[in-house]
Amino acid sequence: MIPQIKKHPHLDSLLKRAKPVTLDHSSKVLVLSDLHMGNGGRLDEFRQNSGLVKAMLERYYLPEKFSLVLNGDVEELFKFSLESIASQWNEFYDLFLKFERHGFFLKTWGNHDAALLDKKEYRLASSLVESVKFHYGHDTLLLFHGHQAALFLWQTCSILSRTIIFFLRYLAKPLGIRNTSVAYNSRKRFAIEQSIYEFSNHSRIVSIIGHTHRPLFESLSKADFLNYRIEELCRAYSSADNEKRTTIKQKIVELKAELDGCYKKGKVIGLRSGIYNNITIPSVFNSGCTIGKRGITALEIEGSTIRLVYWYNGKQNRKFISERDNRPMELASTGFSRIVLNEDSLDYVFSRLHLLA
Repeated sequence: MIPQIKKHPHLDSLLKRAKPVTLDHSSKVLVLSDLHMGNGGRLDEFRQNSGLVKAMLERYYLPEKFSLVLNGDVEELFKFSLESIASQWNEFYDLFLKFERHGFFLKTWGNHDAALLDKKEYRLASSLVESVKFHYGHDTLLLFHGHQAALFLWQTCSILSRTIIFFLRYLAKPLGIRNTSVAYNSRKRFAIEQSIYEFSNHSRIVSIIGHTHRPLFESLSKADFLNYRIEELCRAYSSADNEKRTTIKQKIVELKAELDGCYKKGKVIGLRSGIYNNITIPSVFNSGCTIGKRGITALEIEGSTIRLVYWYNGKQNRKFISERDNRPMELASTGFSRIVLNEDSLDYVFSRLHLLA
């Protein structure tokens, strides 16, 4: 008899080694990923949204008594030394640790900050873990950065990783070459997401990742979600009365415009569907990143609800399509706003996962 070979042995091992944390009805957890903090110079991608991150953490999530998880690639060690990063953003390290007052603060490492494992004097060393295993009743949400699903870079500080660090820090940086990570390669990004999707379905768990910089909610990208919503509205149109038909028609026009905008922003390969088989299983969530040009995305877990939120500069003249809550919440007098892009019950997510996987 030929023994069965596991397709994702390193991810299985990651699940076994993960730090356990129990969630209950009172839990509040914020997940941020891919800050890519640098030295404050022109190649520091965190600089643009640093004020937004500081404001939302200090004036919303701390007062609301959230716990905080930073899911990898927080420091950009491919291009900058830890000393220069810590010197520039020292106040953020103080801010991160404040989340231990009413809950917990944890930080995973990604491929861009895995070198932290060699730094004995790292300020956040006591909070550093490879992965987190959230227990929700009898179900599991596994949080990890996501680079572990790549063919080579899942090995922490591998020879390949060290070669990339040398190239980016000493060759690309002086020449002004910006981020060259997998987040900017559509094919590699999709391959990693697909691998994690397969692993999650096989293990009957939900995976929460970062790494690719692409927000995913219930395994769906923004383009996927818009397509699904348009289809739902088209089905509802035939049985609706005249008043509802007018509302539905206008909503479809808005969603189509938003979808057209997605396809105009890049190559079609960058919008490859998050549907990896005939029925989409809600087993992969991605918090996106904090270095977006217009704002940042994040995941919130509050009690039995998981949601994808978007924080942005409220002065921007931009219309957001959100089925769950299309009313932005302004953060006092900061000029920043938060909007819920999508949310769902964890009970529904796991029910669908167990029924379909």
